[in-house]
Amino acid sequence: MTNQTNLVFKFTIVGAMGSGKSSLLRRFTQNKFVEECTHTIGVEFASRVVEIMNEEVKIQIWDTAGQERFRAISRSYFRGATCTFLVFDITRRSSYNQLETWLDEARNIIDPNSLIVVIGNKADIENREISREEGEQFAKENELLYMETSAKSGEKVDDAFLSAANEVYKRVKNGALIIKKKEKKIRKVKPKINDYDESYSSSDEDYEQKKNQGCC
Repeated sequence: MTNQTNLVFKFTIVGAMGSGKSSLLRRFTQNKFVEECTHTIGVEFASRVVEIMNEEVKIQIWDTAGQERFRAISRSYFRGATCTFLVFDITRRSSYNQLETWLDEARNIIDPNSLIVVIGNKADIENREISREEGEQFAKENELLYMETSAKSGEKVDDAFLSAANEVYKRVKNGALIIKKKEKKIRKVKPKINDYDESYSSSDEDYEQKKNQGCC
């Protein structure tokens, strides 16, 4: 990569428990999928460095627990987010029904110029309860972007993160979205955060890769 910079984009992933949030995180940062896993306790963290317009950009991704008892913790990670993924499981209407609540919470905290993307996950499964058209309609009504992914097969996962990062980059460069050039170390809160770094950059040693404990 050339013209190295300290640009850091904070992404948050929210949604119902079991919608595949941690699996999306792991697929994008490690290109791995774990078939059987436990639910995220608190938050999970990972990062990856990508190149946008010949600039090095670090995408820091915070995956928050979907359980109601962790909702206060999840809300705290909206602050400073340049992009929020609202994830639901296309095979479970109950997860789709939570989108509006997550959207309201996000919009109450995030910068109005930050990006929000609705992600219909588990697109590899044919037996779906939410059609693409219904998901797209929700996104259209709320002026959001919509994509469908499969963390299991990897389908469209990179596309979702990279297209979002490119849009954030445009907003930063045209002055619509203001971010810090170098993000200060973020204080961890209990429950323990599982963090691992998959930046694919030999010079980036901000975080050690650690074993993660959740995928949903």
